[in-house]
Amino acid sequence: MSEKYEPVIGLEVHIQLLTKSKIFCNCSAAFGADQNSQVCPVCLGLPGVLPVLNEKVVEFATRLALATNSRINKRSIFARKNYFYPDLPKGYQISQFEEPFCEHGFVKINVGDETRKIGLTRIHLEEDAGKSMHSESYVAKNETLVDINRCGVPLLEIVSEPEIKTPAEAYAYLNSLRQIVRYLGICDGNMEEGSLRCDANISVRPVGATTLGTKTELKNMNSFSAVEKALEYEINRQTQIVENGGKILQETLLWDADNNVAESMRSKEFSHDYRYFPDPDLVPVVIKQEYIENIQAQMPELPAAKKQRYVEEMNIPDYDAGVLTDDPELAQYFENVAQHVNDKKSASNWVMGEVLRTLKEEQCTISEMNVTPEYLAEILTSVDEGVITRKMGQKVFNLVQETGKTPKVIIKEQGLEQISDTSEIESIIENILNQNVKDVQAYQAGNNKVFGFFMGQVMRATGGKANPKTITEILKKKLESK
Repeated sequence: MSEKYEPVIGLEVHIQLLTKSKIFCNCSAAFGADQNSQVCPVCLGLPGVLPVLNEKVVEFATRLALATNSRINKRSIFARKNYFYPDLPKGYQISQFEEPFCEHGFVKINVGDETRKIGLTRIHLEEDAGKSMHSESYVAKNETLVDINRCGVPLLEIVSEPEIKTPAEAYAYLNSLRQIVRYLGICDGNMEEGSLRCDANISVRPVGATTLGTKTELKNMNSFSAVEKALEYEINRQTQIVENGGKILQETLLWDADNNVAESMRSKEFSHDYRYFPDPDLVPVVIKQEYIENIQAQMPELPAAKKQRYVEEMNIPDYDAGVLTDDPELAQYFENVAQHVNDKKSASNWVMGEVLRTLKEEQCTISEMNVTPEYLAEILTSVDEGVITRKMGQKVFNLVQETGKTPKVIIKEQGLEQISDTSEIESIIENILNQNVKDVQAYQAGNNKVFGFFMGQVMRATGGKANPKTITEILKKKLESK
């Protein structure tokens, strides 16, 4: 980045709500149905229809408002946002403008060692538009198909203040916001499926200036890394233009992830271009304090609070706690394991190691794993009590995942119980030392590396079933006595 110019970034995030039906009708809001199969006259905006607000949408909006420390307006109204697009059959989108659902909240982010609050201008309710599909596989190469299943799917739009300083902060902001909505259970946060979408407004200005430069808007970014790359590109592009005496055009750009460039789509509209006016078919949304308090009482523990609890109450390192709380399902899995074992750090290590490895290698979800939290706790207890070694514990974990059998059954079937008879271990060690006299002499002459050789020989002879600590103690005594 330039030393003379600094970027100013604001993000507009749309989250698709996990309601069963759409925002103003009874049509299903489920993802993945056949094209144009989840529509009705209300979705299409046909003459004579009347929209009715889905109460669940208001509940979800209240949850997010509380989680982001936003001020809930006791009265908000719906407006019609007028524009033409092939996938917008009404010719307008029902949204909120002058009186949004809530305002003036914030989201905390962590970048490096710094914690910052990114202000939220507003969060408002609106309906989604349809989807235009362009593909060379269509017979007519210039043909565009439209799927209007998504029309009327409920959205919350979260508009940040222009306070984000770097692409890295934008990434952290999106990640924090995604964590929050997933913990609240109001959105799955899947950018690839479009349930979380982000538009970015970027401008640059001389370092120390207080006025904003001319902004551009970036669209078509389907991952957090794409947002970061697109912002880096646009910041560099704008900086080069102003440093060379050029002028930034206020326009909307589409991000091309294949070529890592942003291409101009259209000139950037102003709010008055949408000719907002109150929707005549929808009454204001009026929220009572009693309703807010009822939702507040049902709020789940949010990721930041959960992370702090892991650190303070379970003595989990800050980094580990961050990994464990990144995903609500992973956090719940860990807690279900931790409640059955004494060593919470050991549970953390296994979840971060074996569990995350399995999820990545098998491309499965936590709920699809055969190693349930109860089974993992059983494995950890067996290791802690000396029934099996840690290495054998990993083998048991893999076999449970592979077969679905319980740890106890696998330990018994495979004969994996740890050798606890010290006389048997002493006999094995004595035999190995007698067979390797020169190595014994080398150790006694000061070559400590030979000790590792003996450890390996004993572990091999016992099939890895002897306790390494017991082997070490007996082996040292035997070597010193010789």
